[in-house]
Amino acid sequence: MNDKIYVAKLGKAVGLKGHLRLFIDSDFPEQFKKGASFTTNKKLDLTIEEYNPNRDLIKFVDYDDVDTAKKLTNQFLYVSIEQTKQSCNLKDNEHFWFDIIDCEILEESKQLGKVVEIHRYPLTDYLEIKTSNDLVEQGLPKTFLVPYDMSSYIVEVDVENKTIKTNKAYEILENS
Repeated sequence: MNDKIYVAKLGKAVGLKGHLRLFIDSDFPEQFKKGASFTTNKKLDLTIEEYNPNRDLIKFVDYDDVDTAKKLTNQFLYVSIEQTKQSCNLKDNEHFWFDIIDCEILEESKQLGKVVEIHRYPLTDYLEIKTSNDLVEQGLPKTFLVPYDMSSYIVEVDVENKTIKTNKAYEILENS
């Protein structure tokens, strides 16, 4: 599942015709449309037959009754990175999380570390940075968080070269 991205969880069956409750965990609900394909954590390939975004109900091809739909309850839906890039449109200064993970954090001439995870909090997302070894040897923390804020902390994101230029991130590291 390394090339797959988690996007939703299937809930309980609703009604008698094979509909399931859908819990989307993606910034791109537009990828849930008729004909879209997903893989489950149990390696099942599913294709959407119907999706009702107002009621968060989904129905898959060949799952036409409540008994077959129940077999999908609590499974996770995944899409490939390629599918995601094709079906999800980014705006200016937006990036996929999988493109940001492993980017080097640079501030002026210093390499501060590498992005290892992204955490979603109510007001903003935070980049979890694994501090570079030479800075850890100087007594700085092994990890720190930087707000993903293009107006204050993030100057430039270059996903092709896997680098992120920051402002004030070194101050955050020193005070962590």
